[in-house]
Amino acid sequence: MRTTDVPEVIDRREGPYGEVVLRRHGELLQIIANGCFLMDTSDGRSERLLVDAALDALGDRFRPSVLIGGLGVGFSVAHAAADPRWGAVTVVEREPAVIEWHRAGPLSALSSDALADPRTTVVEADLVEYVNETSATFDALCLDIDNGPDWTVSETNENLYSPAGLASCARVLRPRGVLAVWSAQPSPPFEETLGNAGFQQVRTEEIPVARGVPDVVHLAVRPG
Repeated sequence: MRTTDVPEVIDRREGPYGEVVLRRHGELLQIIANGCFLMDTSDGRSERLLVDAALDALGDRFRPSVLIGGLGVGFSVAHAAADPRWGAVTVVEREPAVIEWHRAGPLSALSSDALADPRTTVVEADLVEYVNETSATFDALCLDIDNGPDWTVSETNENLYSPAGLASCARVLRPRGVLAVWSAQPSPPFEETLGNAGFQQVRTEEIPVARGVPDVVHLAVRPG
């Protein structure tokens, strides 16, 4: 008799922003935050596009730096660190449990090489607070902390996609720096907000999925 395929909880933590859970569902690892599915290890195409599109938009800039918002299951940081064209890779992750799962847990299989790379720095912080407070600047900012600007993990994250939040994103970008935002669905209102916030060359790249609307990466350039 066939058994029911039920996800197995590997770890459950109460973090600074609520409950975060790591599950195994068949061969997949899944991250759940406060009951909201965030991501799994099934397909990293859109996360890799997030990084590649930002790098391509930078043109021939030599050894650029990238700030990645969200460690997730590690697709973005692993892809960035695997590309020698990036000069420095900084990842901001607010959940201590997620960082631990990558450093010494089941997710290390995806990210161990990236985290061991001397170009990679992991910062434990809330990205919204980080872009408001840091004095560091970057050539690219890749955001993957939500399911998109219209579907945030927490209410505080909504501020990041507002005109004030985008001003903070622009502040940490160097002139002609690139902002790339992952989303589970296209968001024409967010494209308009990007333009109204002063970003240029606003465009959206789609990643087809098996069912439903495509994943997308919103791209925009800070003026020089």
